[in-house]
Amino acid sequence: MSTRDLRSRRLSYDADTLVDNPAGEPFDLFDAWMSDATAGQDEGRPFEATSMTVSTVTQLADGTWQPQARVVLLKEYDEEGFVFYTNLESDKGRALAANPRVCLSFNWSELERQVRIDGVAHQVDRSQVNDYFSVRPRASQTGAWASHQSQPIGSREELEQAFSDAEERFAEQPVPVPPFWGGFRVVPQRIEFWQGRRSRLHDRIVFTRTDAGWDVTRLCP
Repeated sequence: MSTRDLRSRRLSYDADTLVDNPAGEPFDLFDAWMSDATAGQDEGRPFEATSMTVSTVTQLADGTWQPQARVVLLKEYDEEGFVFYTNLESDKGRALAANPRVCLSFNWSELERQVRIDGVAHQVDRSQVNDYFSVRPRASQTGAWASHQSQPIGSREELEQAFSDAEERFAEQPVPVPPFWGGFRVVPQRIEFWQGRRSRLHDRIVFTRTDAGWDVTRLCP
């Protein structure tokens, strides 16, 4: 394959700005930005407002460390942290069990905004897992039983057969929560807000948790 030159592909950003000392805590600003993102999605703009990249670091068999990233959906958040759900035996589930330090990142390119959250992941309690699982679509509940997430599988047909088997197994009853399925709350230690600006002079405002609350710092782009 020949080199594909993308150097001339660029956009000029100028949708909004960030003041030096935003009022309130970082959750207030995050909530405002999430509201803008969900409103844009509700208006039919082609992006998933709650999608976020979850980055972990895994130690390989040779002792070296490998970053891994994947996109999941944020399901709830408050001043305690940011919650998502997954198969606990998946790659990310095992990675977080071994090393709970994690980075979440949101990229709302349509709004010229990004948010990066560094924190520590803690499993949420089973009652919260049960509450969320109960409101998932039934097909998604069944799919949680059919998929051994991150494990090899022989074919698409094998996966669809596992789904059919799970449908038959739970045909006459509510689908229970799999014992290997759960959720994580990421408790933030650092939250960075990025707003695109002209001439690549982007706004970057960082909230860092301290014993006294949150420190606010502006970074060079």
